[in-house]
Amino acid sequence: MLTIICPIYNEEKYIARCIESIMAQDYPKDDLEVLFMDGMSTDRTREIIASYLPQCPYLRVLDNPQKIVPYAMNKGISEAKGDVIMRMDAHTFYEPNYCSAIVKRLKELNADNVGCVCKTDVLNKTPKTLAICEVLSNKFGVGNSTFRTGIESVKEVDTVPFGCWPKRVFEKYGRFDVRLVRNQDIEFSKRIINGGGKIYIIPDTFCTYLARETFRGLAKNNYNNGLWNILTVYYTKQMKSLSLRHFIPLLFVLSLIIPTIVGAFWHPAWLMSAFVLLVYLLALGAVSAKLAKQKHLNFFYLLWSFITLHCSYGFGSLMCIFSLPFKKR
Repeated sequence: MLTIICPIYNEEKYIARCIESIMAQDYPKDDLEVLFMDGMSTDRTREIIASYLPQCPYLRVLDNPQKIVPYAMNKGISEAKGDVIMRMDAHTFYEPNYCSAIVKRLKELNADNVGCVCKTDVLNKTPKTLAICEVLSNKFGVGNSTFRTGIESVKEVDTVPFGCWPKRVFEKYGRFDVRLVRNQDIEFSKRIINGGGKIYIIPDTFCTYLARETFRGLAKNNYNNGLWNILTVYYTKQMKSLSLRHFIPLLFVLSLIIPTIVGAFWHPAWLMSAFVLLVYLLALGAVSAKLAKQKHLNFFYLLWSFITLHCSYGFGSLMCIFSLPFKKR
């Protein structure tokens, strides 16, 4: 028995495609239940789900008045009938063999968590949205995030998108940390690894995440990602809750700001800030030019997408550090 838990909130643009990809799964429907954990949506999300219920008796909608993902997951785990728990996201759609391939590997590898590559796409394809989409799949944009950049064989990793766990894992390692609005999946993965568990990413299938389509949306999402990286360490009181790559944008922003401030008292420090910025822009320009030529994308949209991603992420972390002395635990 497989229980899929899907936290949702105001997903009317995406939910139908998500449900239809679940309906298309080759996993036996008699051994499947899908729990949509709704954070009290105010749009047509529940109405759209309700239209599928007559043909999909394995779908259920449960309230999540706390609205955030860790509460949704923990309540879903308590309600789950399945021996295996899988998280899905409403902004994502899934290949027909997604569930069967992951559950099969979970058993074969005797793993504590299994996932696959999460490709990035957009609903509306324009020169701008295609540039954003490309940056979110590029190593210069997202670092060594294996589940975004792709794999060719089964690989042991530190985390996977969404995740699939034997239910016994939650008895051994606990449940999701409800203090973490974001990064609760990464923190839980780190808990598994630090406890001697195994997490694998597999090449047998994939899912497709529908990204934000504006620079403002990209900046807001990654500002919050950067902010919650710091808060994750703050709440868990341990750096090992995350990986080094999560702090690279912060180090980049600091490498620009600190020499600039020091330069007010010692002018040569400005040269260091200028050098870092020059090297960054040259590298960025070279990568953007290569992608523009290879994939027929707009050079300037690519350039601005990279800058927006890196700077918003880094400033999110920096602003959170400044706010910590005023934050109640």
